[in-house]
Amino acid sequence: MINPSASGWIDKYFTMQKTVTQTVFSSSNQYYNEIRATGFIYGHVVSFETNVPIDTKGWVQNEIPKVALLNTLYAIYGLTQKEENPENFILKALAFYNEMNPQGFNLFKKVLPNGAPSLNLEKIIDERVQTNIDIISKNFSHIMTNALLFVDVLAFRQYLLHGHIPEKYLKKIEESVISLVSLALKTKSQKSTYDDLLIKLFEASVRYSKFSKVSVQNLEELNLDYFTSDLEKYYLIDMAGMALWSDGEIENEEAYFLHKLAELIGVSDDFVADSIQNTDAFISKHKKEIAYFNYSNPVKHFYDQTTQSVITLITRNKNRLVKEIIQSKELMILLAVSTTRDLDDKEKKKVKKQLLDICKSVPSLTIFLLPGGSLLLPILIKFIPKMLPSAFNENLDETE
Repeated sequence: MINPSASGWIDKYFTMQKTVTQTVFSSSNQYYNEIRATGFIYGHVVSFETNVPIDTKGWVQNEIPKVALLNTLYAIYGLTQKEENPENFILKALAFYNEMNPQGFNLFKKVLPNGAPSLNLEKIIDERVQTNIDIISKNFSHIMTNALLFVDVLAFRQYLLHGHIPEKYLKKIEESVISLVSLALKTKSQKSTYDDLLIKLFEASVRYSKFSKVSVQNLEELNLDYFTSDLEKYYLIDMAGMALWSDGEIENEEAYFLHKLAELIGVSDDFVADSIQNTDAFISKHKKEIAYFNYSNPVKHFYDQTTQSVITLITRNKNRLVKEIIQSKELMILLAVSTTRDLDDKEKKKVKKQLLDICKSVPSLTIFLLPGGSLLLPILIKFIPKMLPSAFNENLDETE
């Protein structure tokens, strides 16, 4: 019995799988179709394929994705290297994640260099999956953030092929996903007032293009020639299709968008039809298990629930927060100015940066530094005037 929350689970995984000859995927198509069927591509993992079945009964929410990430990385290792040595795989995976360390978010510094390789990889996988879960109220849509875990797999393939991750590869693929989601949503005939927030949630989930904004207006503006492997192309189409499914159906104009994308990157129409069918089948089957689809307006529900959670955290840390803000003279000036006029982009960046610096010093508020945290900053900024001394609010009173 494997317990993915206990130390040593990776060694147990490989000990179990060594009892039979492993199946190395013969093609990218076979690999991708099997991985997609588990829900890994969609960010909602319901299973994983192993030669020796693993009993997951009683496992908690994070445990299946952890084993699925290991299993998917190991499978791409076999497909790329044409061998199945677990020790070699673990060393390659560790070296890969060492190079992949995200800018500005030190996920892997907790890994002890003198620890056993398998235990170090366990810590990395644990962090990798954990950071895709909203620490505040569990309302962050897993189907958005965990779907981006396949970027790890694609980058690992690049690492195995070239001995390093190509420069800006991670940034390019994340930017392409965000841009495709944005363009896909624009094709909807019935647009929701929360579509823009949906894009912001995707933007908040990325790790390597934190300061990138969606600016493309059509597919032709995207430099998708950069992606040459079928796995990359299939993933981009599925991510665009998943965004389009958010209202429960794919209309003719939306299907045309996917076919046009496929033509642009050299993927057959048959794959697009298969993508639409598989996405619809998977989400329809598991819709009740996916929090994102359990509300009439899931994005609004997320925002409303998270707002209340953040307000509670801010209130509990009011005194410490006010003390830190008052000690920052420039921030106080900018906040006072903001009560009489809109701040320009440069001033907004200063406010954001200084607030994030303050949040670093208040342990309970480090949630603003996690993936998705930037989306919550406006809530913090909105409530700051209500927490500060009454003298600060005189400017605000005069404008009412």
